[in-house]
Amino acid sequence: MARTPSNMLALGTKAPDFSLVDTVTDTQKSLNEVKGEKGTVIMFICNHCPFVVHVNPEISKLGKEYQSNGIGFVAISSNDVINYPDDAPHLMKQKAAEEGYTFPYLYDETQEVAKAYDAACTPDFYLFDGNLDLVYRGQLDDSRPGNGLPLTGTDLRNAMDALLAGKAIDSEQKPSIGCNIKWK
Repeated sequence: MARTPSNMLALGTKAPDFSLVDTVTDTQKSLNEVKGEKGTVIMFICNHCPFVVHVNPEISKLGKEYQSNGIGFVAISSNDVINYPDDAPHLMKQKAAEEGYTFPYLYDETQEVAKAYDAACTPDFYLFDGNLDLVYRGQLDDSRPGNGLPLTGTDLRNAMDALLAGKAIDSEQKPSIGCNIKWK
C-alpha cells in the first residue's frame, strides 16, 4: 500500500465549484446542490483503496449522523478507471449501496475537481463552513489498516462538532494518509 499524505489545502480557501455525475442517481450534482446549510464535507475516495475500505463504515456512520444537523456530505472518485477498473462508475454505484452511503458518490472523470481541491490521496477529507470556506482538512482519525487503533472519526467529528457549536476549530490538523489518486 502506498502511503500518500494530503496536500493540506490552505484553511480559508473557498470550495471550488463543480458539477459531476452522481453514480447513485445517474444525475448531475453541483456543489450548490450538495452543500449543507451549516457545513459541507467533501471526501475524495475510491472503491479499491485499502485505506478507504477501512474507513467506509465510519464515513457511512458520520453521514447518517451529521446530515440531519445541516452538514452536507459528498464523496468524489477521481481515479483513472482505465488502469483501475474497480473504480468504474457502475461499481461506484454498487459500492455506495453496499456501504449504505446516504450521500452522493460523484465521478470526476476529467480529474479537474481533484486538481482544484489539490487532493492527493484516498481518503482525503475537507470540511467547509456554511459560507464554503475551508475550516478543516486532513485525517478522519488515527486508525489505519493494520495499526490496531479503533475507527472513531475523532478528528473530523471534532471539527464538525466545533463548527456546529460555533467554536473555533483547531488549526493543528493532521494530514490524511492513503493511496495516491490514480492520475491519468
